[in-house]
Amino acid sequence: MSLFLLSLAVLLCCSSARPSSHNRTENQIPGEGRPGQVRSAAIKRLLEVFGMEDPPSIHGHMQPPQYMLDLYHTVADVNGVTKEPDLLEGNTVRSFFDKLRSDRVEFRFNLSTVSRSEKILIAELHLFKLRPQSSLILNRHHFCQVSVYQLLDGGKTNSTPVHKLLSSRLVPVHSSGWEVFKITKAVSSWMVDEGNNIGLQVVIQTLGGIAMDKKLVRFASGRNHHHTKQPMMVVFTDDGRRPASQKSSEGSVKPGKKTSLPQLPSSSTQLSRSARSLDSSEEGVVSTHCQLHPLHVDFEEIGWSGWIVSPKGYNAYHCKGQCPFPLGQNTIATNHATVQSIINALKLVEGIEMPCCVPDELFSISLLFFDEDENVVLKQYNDMVAGSCGCH
Repeated sequence: MSLFLLSLAVLLCCSSARPSSHNRTENQIPGEGRPGQVRSAAIKRLLEVFGMEDPPSIHGHMQPPQYMLDLYHTVADVNGVTKEPDLLEGNTVRSFFDKLRSDRVEFRFNLSTVSRSEKILIAELHLFKLRPQSSLILNRHHFCQVSVYQLLDGGKTNSTPVHKLLSSRLVPVHSSGWEVFKITKAVSSWMVDEGNNIGLQVVIQTLGGIAMDKKLVRFASGRNHHHTKQPMMVVFTDDGRRPASQKSSEGSVKPGKKTSLPQLPSSSTQLSRSARSLDSSEEGVVSTHCQLHPLHVDFEEIGWSGWIVSPKGYNAYHCKGQCPFPLGQNTIATNHATVQSIINALKLVEGIEMPCCVPDELFSISLLFFDEDENVVLKQYNDMVAGSCGCH
């Protein structure tokens, strides 16, 4: 977290007015070169915090799927702070659009942006079912059997792909809206052997096993229908970066776990005792004791607004202030810090400093963004927001 805040501070400083030529040299960080190089190094370090090597290049104005927007608002508050770490299966959700864009109910998705080290938890195929044509409304069929198959290579002796059943269930003929099918086994096999990814096929039949009229039961395709109804695959993964305390054996939600988020400052509310800006002992005097201070991260100022959907920025907060002797309860000091402060005060050992003001509680943020393949990704990043400060 300290490296992240240091990189961010350098980045914000470099984005302000450049120093004049006569004092520019003395203002540079030793060993870091020119301000432009410092900015590049800071952005590179910030990208590493978000698990990236380069910022994605997005061409044109794209709209994220409504499903991903709704999912983001479910797990994150208006400032991007994760409501509860275990609301999601894993810590990464990706949405992929069909690459075949065929009129037939066959689909193929490019999974190259998913790392092989990530654990596949859940994979779903989202299809939008259209209403049947009005001339066929009085058809006697009320339900149909929709089956999703993984296409497998038939081998050298058989050029026809082999079908492996993934999911099958009854769907009302006269309904419309999104239908979701589990395809976890197929995606897991594709991650093991990318060459096996030759697509999915959907078969629609009557309850008697006869092929349904294609005009009666229709699913939206990527070629002929609005982008909000395009076939989509959603994959939930765990990249292994979550703290062990937040993991479970199968990525399931741990019941009963609650997370208390930091109070955001406003004109009508005060921060918690550790984050007050006024010393309780002297009204109107700014306190120099260890406390929480705002630290706003603006992705637009950094130049990332083109690929980050939400949030546009967030308050990371930072800890600043003194840890004076004696350390009281309001400093949230550890026993080690208390002993260190006593050693410092009594000068028992030379060179022992007072404890430092640092975050003692950190929260994650959820980021919704486009990756380099223009897929929409929802990812949780740990230890991004300071929740309270203490002397340590």
